[in-house]
Amino acid sequence: MAESGLPPADDEEDDLPPDLGHAGAVIDKAIEFMLDQNLDPVAIASALLGGSLGLLARSLDDAAILRVLENATASVRSGELAHIRETEQDN
Repeated sequence: MAESGLPPADDEEDDLPPDLGHAGAVIDKAIEFMLDQNLDPVAIASALLGGSLGLLARSLDDAAILRVLENATASVRSGELAHIRETEQDN
């Protein structure tokens, strides 16, 4: 599973920088651990988003952060993330 929580397209997996794949695997394990602790999924996501924004703020200027957020918004609007809900409902 990719760092976004989405499985990468076949050609995307080979393009991931090693650090990105490693960081994604660590985050996936952290999420799994917090869910096993019965933490509210929205609280987990909010904490991860807040931490991510803090890290981005130390690494990028505001314009670059807005581009990252615009890409995330575009993924939601395009339905790219809808299959996660569909997968959950099927289980």
